Amino acid sequence: MIDLEQLARAQQAIVAAGDELYRAGQVPATGGNFSVRLDETHMAVTASGRHKGRLVPADIMVTDFAVTPFGSPQKPSDEARLHGQLYQDRPEAGAVLHTHSRAATVLSRLIESDTLWLEGFELQKAIEGVTRHDTTLAVPIVDNDQDIAALAEVVRERLRGLDTRAYLIRGHGLYTWARDMAGCLRQVEALDFLFDCELMMRRTR
Repeated sequence: MIDLEQLARAQQAIVAAGDELYRAGQVPATGGNFSVRLDETHMAVTASGRHKGRLVPADIMVTDFAVTPFGSPQKPSDEARLHGQLYQDRPEAGAVLHTHSRAATVLSRLIESDTLWLEGFELQKAIEGVTRHDTTLAVPIVDNDQDIAALAEVVRERLRGLDTRAYLIRGHGLYTWARDMAGCLRQVEALDFLFDCELMMRRTR
């Protein structure tokens, strides 16, 4: 059974995240999707097509990690599968945010390789597990695919054995995960700042 109090907290956290990220320009139009882990098999996730800056608790539904709805007639986003996969593969993940910032989208298209390497930035320490600025942080980049099942398998293989908290979908946006929503929001903010720094550095080369 789903803990209803826990679900209510998750819904409120997602609604608040939507307001914050929309005001920050991270989720234009109806872009992006958010989720919170509820237990070992279920997540609270934004329903398909909802504007993230105008969310209400009723826009947050429950599915299992295979994205089967639980007690709701609403349809989850196809990309909710990428959230469920992260919860399956990353037991430490308590929240997942997918955003569509300009910096993430443009940078993912400028970089021809399959990885963005971040190094030497103090703000790298805002990412869970990173304690020094002089380490190298890998952000994998995968090509976009409208076949979400195929995309999910590509992402799973790219992340296998890799110590990271984020990846980019080329021309699409950022996925990041953390122990809780507060950590996830911090990472979105930090990563977008780092992506913007990378773009500025590339303009001066």
